[in-house]
Amino acid sequence: MAFESARGQKSYVAALCIVLAIGAFLRIPAPIFSGANAPLRQLEALHPAPKFDGIGFDEGLYRGYVNSLIAGGLTAYPEIVDHYIEVQQKLTGSILPPVRFLYVFSAYLWHQIFGTEALVALHAVSSLFSILTLLLSTVFAWRLKGPAWALGVAALMSFAPTQIHMSQHALVDGFFTFWALFCLCMLWENLRSPGNWARLAAYVFGLCCLVLTKENAFFVFVALMVLIAVNRWLHFGGVTRELLLCSIVGPLLGFVVLVFLAGGLETLRTTYQLSVSKNYHLPYAILTGDGPWHRYLVDLLLVSPLILLLAIGAAFRLNRAQRPELFLFVFIAASYLVMCNVKYGMNLRYANMWDMPLRVLAFSQLAAFCAPSQRYRPLILCVAVGLVCAVEFRQYIILFVQYPLYELVPEGLLRALHILKSAPAP
Repeated sequence: MAFESARGQKSYVAALCIVLAIGAFLRIPAPIFSGANAPLRQLEALHPAPKFDGIGFDEGLYRGYVNSLIAGGLTAYPEIVDHYIEVQQKLTGSILPPVRFLYVFSAYLWHQIFGTEALVALHAVSSLFSILTLLLSTVFAWRLKGPAWALGVAALMSFAPTQIHMSQHALVDGFFTFWALFCLCMLWENLRSPGNWARLAAYVFGLCCLVLTKENAFFVFVALMVLIAVNRWLHFGGVTRELLLCSIVGPLLGFVVLVFLAGGLETLRTTYQLSVSKNYHLPYAILTGDGPWHRYLVDLLLVSPLILLLAIGAAFRLNRAQRPELFLFVFIAASYLVMCNVKYGMNLRYANMWDMPLRVLAFSQLAAFCAPSQRYRPLILCVAVGLVCAVEFRQYIILFVQYPLYELVPEGLLRALHILKSAPAP
């Protein structure tokens, strides 16, 4: 995108800043406004606070882990893991393990710096990394397709319902999304500029952080390896020995850190074994975490119908010249193939990492629709993006502000949209 004048450049920068500011505002945790000073409290009326304001089961566990870390310090982490094993062995179902270390540790650091209570720190970390995901999505889109795409994707990401939802609760999935997207971005950069040691180091760092965040790192790792494998035919860039080595060293480094934090390899193995095996006996997982291979497509259609339909349309138009779009499509397809085959392990929260790739594909389809009108193409495209953003924001209001939706499972989504209704009282 070449700016025709300094005025056009200033208008673009202003538009991008406004879009990012709105996106960041929507991601501020709602409780901050009620406890703030008078000027900030005036903004509370504009902020779409979620109707569910309780503490979810997982949030309570994360708060407990952060409190344990605050009480005992980092050296006490093996004791935290041992306590989890002791508790988990007595339960019939699974509870989340403390080896999702980086999210817990980030909240601990927030507490150490600002002195906030554990749950407040967790909310702050979720909000911060949701904002960072928005910024990273904008930068990544710019690197993929240029400034015009960066603005369009930033707008679509700003109003993404599940992105905003993750920012309002102490859940790890939004935090995980940032690291997944960071690794994807660094892989693209290393493919496009082989042999850059700074980018290779950033790639290793991202993979390490991904492993330290959540066991879903396996899905991302598989998708990244598929991208490297298909590069032979799709020609995203250059695959070097250094890149292959870094793809192994990053996850291995994260795994080694987890071994030390857990207090040994056997302890870490037992932790994951209990977490996975007990999940097959958890009533909630059995009730909500299963379904056919197209379960994620159904859930995405309920939350972001226009985005999904536009992205599917773009997928049918893909050709070998559209390397950025192909890169993101292969990432979604490869990770989807693994994730839809996990028994009792499907939840739309895990698909949070597809939000940016889906919106790049959706913007591609909108651009294709507007292509015949050369003269008014920018204006029509802006209006089209604005309409999609309006629908996305309305979806967020319906699902999370008007209805107290917390878990992104089919029954809750169907009830929030009034597709599934309770039977009237006799």
